[in-house]
Amino acid sequence: MAVTIKDVAKLANVSPSTVSRVISKSPRISEATKKIVYDAMDELKYKPNAIARNLANASTKTLGLIIPNQDENLFKNPFFIQAMRGISIYAQKKNYKIMFNYGASPEDELNFVHEFVNSKWVDGIILLTAYENDMCIDYLNRESFPFVVVGRPYNIHDIMWVDNDNFQATYNLVNNLIQRGCQDIAFIGGPQKYIFSKDRLEGYKRSLELRNLNLRDKLVIEAKDFTEQDGYNAMAQICSIKVPHAVVTTDDLLGFGVLNYVREHQLNVKVTGFNNIPLSEYQIPSLTSVDIKAEDLGYNAAKLLIKHLEGIDNPVNHYIVGTELIERESTK
Repeated sequence: MAVTIKDVAKLANVSPSTVSRVISKSPRISEATKKIVYDAMDELKYKPNAIARNLANASTKTLGLIIPNQDENLFKNPFFIQAMRGISIYAQKKNYKIMFNYGASPEDELNFVHEFVNSKWVDGIILLTAYENDMCIDYLNRESFPFVVVGRPYNIHDIMWVDNDNFQATYNLVNNLIQRGCQDIAFIGGPQKYIFSKDRLEGYKRSLELRNLNLRDKLVIEAKDFTEQDGYNAMAQICSIKVPHAVVTTDDLLGFGVLNYVREHQLNVKVTGFNNIPLSEYQIPSLTSVDIKAEDLGYNAAKLLIKHLEGIDNPVNHYIVGTELIERESTK
Protein backbone atom coordinates (compact mmCIF):
# COMPACT_ATOMS: atom_id res chain seq x y z
CA MET A 1 0.00 0.00 0.00
CA ALA A 2 1.33 3.42 -0.97
CA VAL A 3 2.50 5.71 1.82
CA THR A 4 0.41 8.88 2.14
CA ILE A 5 0.84 12.30 3.72
CA LYS A 6 -1.46 11.14 6.52
CA ASP A 7 0.95 8.28 7.29
CA VAL A 8 3.85 10.73 7.51
CA ALA A 9 1.80 13.07 9.69
CA LYS A 10 0.89 10.25 12.08
CA LEU A 11 4.50 9.13 12.50
CA ALA A 12 5.74 12.72 12.92
CA ASN A 13 2.86 13.55 15.29
CA VAL A 14 1.86 16.62 13.27
CA SER A 15 -1.13 17.52 11.12
CA PRO A 16 -1.31 16.55 7.42
CA SER A 17 -1.40 20.26 6.55
CA THR A 18 1.95 20.71 8.34
CA VAL A 19 3.46 17.93 6.22
CA SER A 20 2.10 19.67 3.10
CA ARG A 21 3.73 22.91 4.15
CA VAL A 22 7.04 21.21 4.78
CA ILE A 23 6.82 19.79 1.24
CA SER A 24 6.05 23.27 -0.09
CA LYS A 25 8.98 24.72 1.91
CA SER A 26 6.79 27.12 3.86
CA PRO A 27 8.90 29.64 5.82
CA ARG A 28 6.37 29.47 8.67
CA ILE A 29 7.44 25.93 9.67
CA SER A 30 10.29 25.78 12.19
CA GLU A 31 13.51 23.97 11.34
CA ALA A 32 12.89 21.54 14.21
CA THR A 33 9.47 20.56 12.83
CA LYS A 34 10.87 20.24 9.31
CA LYS A 35 13.52 17.81 10.56
CA ILE A 36 10.91 15.67 12.32
CA VAL A 37 8.80 15.52 9.17
CA TYR A 38 11.76 14.80 6.88
CA ASP A 39 12.91 12.02 9.23
CA ALA A 40 9.43 10.48 9.10
CA MET A 41 9.41 10.74 5.30
CA ASP A 42 12.79 8.99 5.15
CA GLU A 43 11.70 6.25 7.55
CA LEU A 44 8.54 5.57 5.53
CA LYS A 45 10.38 6.08 2.24
CA TYR A 46 7.75 8.62 1.26
CA LYS A 47 8.44 10.56 -1.95
CA PRO A 48 6.03 13.40 -2.79
CA ASN A 49 5.06 13.18 -6.44
CA ALA A 50 4.88 16.17 -8.77
CA ILE A 51 1.12 16.51 -8.37
CA ALA A 52 1.42 16.62 -4.58
CA ARG A 53 4.15 19.24 -4.78
CA ASN A 54 2.11 21.34 -7.17
CA LEU A 55 -0.95 21.14 -4.92
CA ALA A 56 1.14 22.08 -1.92
CA ASN A 57 2.55 25.07 -3.78
CA ALA A 58 -0.76 26.13 -5.34
CA SER A 59 -1.80 29.68 -4.58
CA THR A 60 -5.36 30.95 -4.70
CA LYS A 61 -4.33 34.63 -4.42
CA THR A 62 -7.26 34.94 -1.99
CA LEU A 63 -7.37 36.01 1.66
CA GLY A 64 -10.02 34.83 4.08
CA LEU A 65 -11.49 37.45 6.40
CA ILE A 66 -13.38 36.58 9.60
CA ILE A 67 -15.62 39.36 10.93
CA PRO A 68 -16.76 38.96 14.57
CA ASN A 69 -20.33 40.17 14.22
CA GLN A 70 -23.88 39.24 13.34
CA ASP A 71 -25.25 39.96 9.88
CA GLU A 72 -27.83 42.46 11.13
CA ASN A 73 -25.16 44.41 13.06
CA LEU A 74 -22.41 44.23 10.46
CA PHE A 75 -22.92 47.72 9.07
CA LYS A 76 -23.94 49.48 12.30
CA ASN A 77 -20.34 49.82 13.50
CA PRO A 78 -18.22 51.31 10.70
CA PHE A 79 -14.99 50.02 12.27
CA PHE A 80 -15.31 46.77 10.34
CA ILE A 81 -16.14 48.54 7.07
CA GLN A 82 -13.16 50.87 7.48
CA ALA A 83 -10.81 48.00 8.32
CA MET A 84 -12.11 46.01 5.33
CA ARG A 85 -11.44 49.01 3.09
CA GLY A 86 -7.81 49.12 4.24
CA ILE A 87 -7.43 45.38 3.68
CA SER A 88 -8.95 45.65 0.20
CA ILE A 89 -6.72 48.58 -0.83
CA TYR A 90 -3.50 46.68 -0.13
CA ALA A 91 -4.85 43.35 -1.40
CA GLN A 92 -5.84 44.90 -4.73
CA LYS A 93 -2.37 46.41 -5.11
CA LYS A 94 -0.97 42.88 -4.89
CA ASN A 95 -3.72 41.26 -7.01
CA TYR A 96 -5.29 39.38 -4.10
CA LYS A 97 -9.02 38.83 -3.64
CA ILE A 98 -10.95 38.83 -0.36
CA MET A 99 -13.39 36.15 0.78
CA PHE A 100 -15.17 37.05 4.01
CA ASN A 101 -17.59 35.59 6.49
CA TYR A 102 -18.99 36.79 9.77
CA GLY A 103 -19.59 34.89 12.98
CA ALA A 104 -22.07 35.70 15.73
CA SER A 105 -19.89 33.93 18.31
CA PRO A 106 -16.31 32.67 18.72
CA GLU A 107 -17.61 29.18 17.92
CA ASP A 108 -19.07 30.42 14.63
CA GLU A 109 -15.78 32.13 13.79
CA LEU A 110 -13.88 28.90 14.45
CA ASN A 111 -16.21 26.96 12.15
CA PHE A 112 -15.52 29.39 9.31
CA VAL A 113 -11.78 29.21 9.96
CA HIS A 114 -12.00 25.39 9.72
CA GLU A 115 -13.84 25.76 6.44
CA PHE A 116 -11.30 28.18 4.99
CA VAL A 117 -8.36 25.98 5.99
CA ASN A 118 -9.78 22.64 4.92
CA SER A 119 -11.31 23.86 1.65
CA LYS A 120 -7.99 25.37 0.48
CA TRP A 121 -9.96 28.34 -0.84
CA VAL A 122 -7.58 30.89 0.71
CA ASP A 123 -3.84 31.31 1.15
CA GLY A 124 -4.10 33.09 4.50
CA ILE A 125 -6.62 34.40 7.01
CA ILE A 126 -7.20 37.78 8.67
CA LEU A 127 -8.93 37.80 12.07
CA LEU A 128 -10.55 41.11 12.98
CA THR A 129 -10.32 40.71 16.75
CA ALA A 130 -8.37 38.88 19.45
CA TYR A 131 -9.93 37.11 22.43
CA GLU A 132 -8.19 36.25 25.69
CA ASN A 133 -8.60 32.52 25.01
CA ASP A 134 -8.77 32.61 21.24
CA MET A 135 -9.83 29.31 19.67
CA CYS A 136 -9.15 30.53 16.12
CA ILE A 137 -5.57 31.56 16.93
CA ASP A 138 -4.91 28.27 18.73
CA TYR A 139 -6.27 26.26 15.80
CA LEU A 140 -4.39 28.22 13.12
CA ASN A 141 -1.16 27.85 15.10
CA ARG A 142 -1.65 24.09 15.38
CA GLU A 143 -2.29 23.88 11.65
CA SER A 144 0.64 26.20 10.83
CA PHE A 145 -1.74 28.10 8.54
CA PRO A 146 -0.73 31.69 7.67
CA PHE A 147 -2.79 34.33 9.47
CA VAL A 148 -2.68 37.81 10.93
CA VAL A 149 -4.73 39.34 13.76
CA VAL A 150 -6.13 42.86 13.93
CA GLY A 151 -5.68 43.24 17.68
CA ARG A 152 -2.93 42.30 20.09
CA PRO A 153 -3.11 38.56 20.79
CA TYR A 154 -2.64 37.21 24.30
CA ASN A 155 0.61 35.51 23.27
CA ILE A 156 2.43 37.79 20.84
CA HIS A 157 5.30 35.41 20.04
CA ASP A 158 5.40 33.99 16.50
CA ILE A 159 2.06 35.58 15.59
CA MET A 160 1.58 38.39 13.09
CA TRP A 161 -0.64 41.16 14.44
CA VAL A 162 -1.59 44.82 14.07
CA ASP A 163 -3.07 47.03 16.76
CA ASN A 164 -3.10 50.42 18.47
CA ASP A 165 -1.53 51.03 21.85
CA ASN A 166 -4.92 50.87 23.55
CA PHE A 167 -3.46 51.29 27.03
CA GLN A 168 -1.63 54.51 26.10
CA ALA A 169 -4.54 55.93 24.09
CA THR A 170 -6.91 55.57 27.06
CA TYR A 171 -4.28 56.81 29.50
CA ASN A 172 -3.84 59.97 27.39
CA LEU A 173 -7.60 60.45 27.06
CA VAL A 174 -8.19 60.29 30.82
CA ASN A 175 -5.26 62.65 31.42
CA ASN A 176 -6.86 65.11 29.02
CA LEU A 177 -10.11 65.01 31.00
CA ILE A 178 -8.27 65.47 34.31
CA GLN A 179 -6.43 68.49 32.92
CA ARG A 180 -9.82 69.96 32.03
CA GLY A 181 -10.88 69.77 35.67
CA CYS A 182 -12.70 66.44 35.78
CA GLN A 183 -12.29 64.49 39.03
CA ASP A 184 -15.06 61.87 38.99
CA ILE A 185 -14.51 60.01 35.71
CA ALA A 186 -16.64 56.97 34.97
CA PHE A 187 -15.67 54.20 32.57
CA ILE A 188 -17.87 52.05 30.33
CA GLY A 189 -15.88 49.28 28.69
CA GLY A 190 -16.69 46.40 26.40
CA PRO A 191 -16.71 42.72 27.36
CA GLN A 192 -13.45 41.68 29.03
CA LYS A 193 -13.12 38.68 26.71
CA TYR A 194 -11.62 41.17 24.23
CA ILE A 195 -7.98 42.00 24.88
CA PHE A 196 -8.37 45.62 23.75
CA SER A 197 -11.13 46.03 26.36
CA LYS A 198 -8.71 44.95 29.07
CA ASP A 199 -5.97 47.26 27.75
CA ARG A 200 -8.26 50.30 27.71
CA LEU A 201 -9.50 49.60 31.23
CA GLU A 202 -5.89 49.34 32.47
CA GLY A 203 -5.04 52.66 30.80
CA TYR A 204 -7.97 54.32 32.58
CA LYS A 205 -6.97 52.87 35.96
CA ARG A 206 -3.32 53.79 35.58
CA SER A 207 -4.09 57.40 34.68
CA LEU A 208 -6.23 57.86 37.80
CA GLU A 209 -3.60 56.16 39.95
CA LEU A 210 -0.76 58.40 38.82
CA ARG A 211 -2.89 61.50 39.45
CA ASN A 212 -3.75 60.23 42.95
CA LEU A 213 -7.45 60.06 42.12
CA ASN A 214 -9.48 57.34 43.81
CA LEU A 215 -10.79 54.57 41.59
CA ARG A 216 -14.51 54.16 42.21
CA ASP A 217 -15.33 50.57 41.26
CA LYS A 218 -19.03 51.36 41.03
CA LEU A 219 -18.28 53.91 38.30
CA VAL A 220 -16.64 51.20 36.16
CA ILE A 221 -19.14 49.23 34.07
CA GLU A 222 -18.54 46.31 31.71
CA ALA A 223 -21.15 46.57 28.95
CA LYS A 224 -22.62 43.40 27.48
CA ASP A 225 -21.94 44.57 23.94
CA PHE A 226 -20.99 47.65 21.92
CA THR A 227 -24.48 49.07 21.35
CA GLU A 228 -26.27 52.34 22.09
CA GLN A 229 -28.68 50.55 24.41
CA ASP A 230 -25.81 49.06 26.40
CA GLY A 231 -24.30 52.54 26.74
CA TYR A 232 -27.63 54.00 27.88
CA ASN A 233 -28.15 51.23 30.45
CA ALA A 234 -24.61 51.57 31.80
CA MET A 235 -24.99 55.34 32.21
CA ALA A 236 -28.28 54.84 34.07
CA GLN A 237 -26.50 52.46 36.43
CA ILE A 238 -23.66 54.92 37.00
CA CYS A 239 -25.98 57.86 37.63
CA SER A 240 -28.00 55.87 40.16
CA ILE A 241 -24.82 56.03 42.27
CA LYS A 242 -23.31 59.36 41.29
CA VAL A 243 -23.43 61.76 38.34
CA PRO A 244 -19.78 61.91 37.17
CA HIS A 245 -17.95 64.85 35.66
CA ALA A 246 -17.03 62.74 32.61
CA VAL A 247 -17.56 59.32 31.09
CA VAL A 248 -14.99 57.40 29.05
CA THR A 249 -16.57 54.83 26.74
CA THR A 250 -14.53 52.37 24.70
CA ASP A 251 -16.69 52.55 21.58
CA ASP A 252 -18.58 55.40 19.93
CA LEU A 253 -21.83 53.42 19.89
CA LEU A 254 -21.62 53.10 23.67
CA GLY A 255 -20.91 56.85 23.74
CA PHE A 256 -24.05 57.55 21.68
CA GLY A 257 -26.11 55.69 24.28
CA VAL A 258 -24.53 57.73 27.08
CA LEU A 259 -25.30 60.96 25.20
CA ASN A 260 -28.93 59.84 24.82
CA TYR A 261 -29.15 59.49 28.60
CA VAL A 262 -27.37 62.81 29.19
CA ARG A 263 -29.74 64.68 26.87
CA GLU A 264 -32.81 62.98 28.32
CA HIS A 265 -31.87 63.91 31.89
CA GLN A 266 -30.29 67.30 31.02
CA LEU A 267 -26.96 66.46 32.65
CA ASN A 268 -23.69 68.37 32.32
CA VAL A 269 -21.33 65.46 31.68
CA LYS A 270 -18.40 65.24 29.28
CA VAL A 271 -18.59 62.12 27.13
CA THR A 272 -15.85 60.47 25.06
CA GLY A 273 -15.69 57.46 22.77
CA PHE A 274 -13.38 55.35 20.63
CA ASN A 275 -13.24 54.73 16.85
CA ASN A 276 -14.25 58.24 15.67
CA ILE A 277 -16.98 56.92 13.41
CA PRO A 278 -18.49 59.54 11.06
CA LEU A 279 -21.71 59.99 13.06
CA SER A 280 -19.70 61.12 16.10
CA GLU A 281 -19.38 64.60 14.64
CA TYR A 282 -23.15 64.95 14.23
CA GLN A 283 -24.23 64.02 17.75
CA ILE A 284 -25.77 66.73 19.93
CA PRO A 285 -23.48 67.56 21.56
CA SER A 286 -20.88 66.12 19.19
CA LEU A 287 -18.75 63.33 20.61
CA THR A 288 -15.04 63.62 21.38
CA SER A 289 -13.48 60.36 20.21
CA VAL A 290 -10.16 58.55 19.81
CA ASP A 291 -9.52 57.87 16.13
CA ILE A 292 -7.91 54.42 15.99
CA LYS A 293 -7.24 54.64 12.22
CA ALA A 294 -9.23 51.51 11.37
CA GLU A 295 -8.35 51.72 7.67
CA ASP A 296 -4.63 51.77 8.53
CA LEU A 297 -5.10 48.75 10.79
CA GLY A 298 -6.62 46.78 7.93
CA TYR A 299 -4.05 47.99 5.40
CA ASN A 300 -1.10 46.94 7.56
CA ALA A 301 -2.69 43.61 8.42
CA ALA A 302 -3.01 42.75 4.74
CA LYS A 303 0.54 44.00 4.13
CA LEU A 304 2.02 41.77 6.84
CA LEU A 305 0.15 38.69 5.66
CA ILE A 306 0.81 39.10 1.94
CA LYS A 307 4.52 39.78 2.49
CA HIS A 308 4.66 36.55 4.48
CA LEU A 309 2.77 34.61 1.79
CA GLU A 310 5.12 35.90 -0.90
CA GLY A 311 8.19 34.94 1.11
CA ILE A 312 9.39 38.52 1.54
CA ASP A 313 11.74 38.80 4.51
CA ASN A 314 10.25 41.05 7.17
CA PRO A 315 12.13 41.71 10.43
CA VAL A 316 8.92 42.57 12.32
CA ASN A 317 5.83 40.49 13.02
CA HIS A 318 3.58 43.36 14.08
CA TYR A 319 2.66 47.02 13.53
CA ILE A 320 1.45 49.55 16.08
CA VAL A 321 -0.83 52.10 14.42
CA GLY A 322 -0.97 55.53 16.06
CA THR A 323 -4.18 57.06 17.41
CA GLU A 324 -5.46 60.64 17.45
CA LEU A 325 -7.77 62.33 19.94
CA ILE A 326 -10.47 64.24 18.04
CA GLU A 327 -11.80 66.83 20.48
CA ARG A 328 -15.28 68.17 19.97
CA GLU A 329 -17.86 70.27 21.76
CA SER A 330 -18.75 67.80 24.52
CA THR A 331 -15.34 68.14 26.24
CA LYS A 332 -14.87 71.89 25.85
